Amino acid sequence: YHALDAVRGGVLVLGVFFHATLSFLPGEQMWIVMDSSRSPELSVLFFTLHIFRMTVFFVLAGFFGRLLLKRLGVGRFVMNRAKRIAAPLVLFWPLVLTAFIATLLWAAAQANGGTLPEGPPPPPMTAETFPLLHLWFLYVLLIFYAAALLLRAVMHLIDRNGALRSRIVDPIVRFVAGPAAPVLLAIPVAAALYFKPHWMMWFGIPTPDTGLVPNSAALVAYGLAFSLGWLLNRQPEILEGWGKRWAFYVPPAIGATAAALMLGGGAAPVIAVPEQSLTTLGFAALYGVACWAWTIAIIGFSARHLAGHSPARRYLADASYWIYIVHLPILISLQILVAPYQWPWVAKYPVILAVAFMIMLASYQWFVRYSWIGAILNGKRVKPAKQDKAAAVAVAAE
Repeated sequence: YHALDAVRGGVLVLGVFFHATLSFLPGEQMWIVMDSSRSPELSVLFFTLHIFRMTVFFVLAGFFGRLLLKRLGVGRFVMNRAKRIAAPLVLFWPLVLTAFIATLLWAAAQANGGTLPEGPPPPPMTAETFPLLHLWFLYVLLIFYAAALLLRAVMHLIDRNGALRSRIVDPIVRFVAGPAAPVLLAIPVAAALYFKPHWMMWFGIPTPDTGLVPNSAALVAYGLAFSLGWLLNRQPEILEGWGKRWAFYVPPAIGATAAALMLGGGAAPVIAVPEQSLTTLGFAALYGVACWAWTIAIIGFSARHLAGHSPARRYLADASYWIYIVHLPILISLQILVAPYQWPWVAKYPVILAVAFMIMLASYQWFVRYSWIGAILNGKRVKPAKQDKAAAVAVAAE
């Protein structure tokens, strides 16, 4: 599935673009470091990317999760996910947290003239305050894998011959994933957002980056995406339909995004919890439609136009896991470095991105791709020179 690999790599790259905007958002301080040059344009980019980025991830995770389960069986699937998902979470979380704290102290000292300001000690780490940071995706993914295996076991007990799945579940999935998919799939997303307590409307689906129990809206929205991806793997031809109709979903994606942005208060982030009203209900509905219209358009476009093998896209897909893990501390460090300079954001933002990608891709190539770290993230790889030598030896032996 080269097209889905292209989506995975591309959307992970957009995650870097997303987090790089945080220091430039207008309004109140909401990030570790806030630049003197603020940008409504980057605020719109932040708003738009947050709508679909993680939904696309979870659709792909569900699709490839079931594909892997079919190939490996339950036992080897569990071992594979433990190595590829749980092990990186356990291994890199302490390192990422340490780097995050270091950049936090660095930013505080820079804002205070070079010395750390006095303040209350940080709150104790509890199940409610546990800082998963951006690695929350791996944690939530493990929850979804466990739930999928449990539900699969129950379904196999109820539907031993598969008739229920083929006659009822599959037709429902075809209907839900059909032309009206953005509207149908928006309903549970909108309901989860509208009824979420303390929902800061402008920020859409609340990121479950704190606490060991993910918030209800994220569980519903991303659980729906993971479940759909899992069930789509039973009928991958549905993706061909998305590919034929991808352009059909672009206008509603743009329109719903623009309408939600205007209804939510405009380009400047609104750090407030509004009361439930027709406005919040309308925003939730538009947000859900935009979320799924973008998701289907992006996956459909790739299925239609990026289905062939591309060495560059393949390399980016391989590097994307490492980029995802390390990008946030690198971006924060670069944001802190450029903040004192009186450059416009149109200069600072590209510089941050360019330097960040040089660091991440170089570190992947030199220290990760052919190392034990790369073996954990993507499987063991042999350097081309060694492959050529091994091939020559094999030919000589023949």
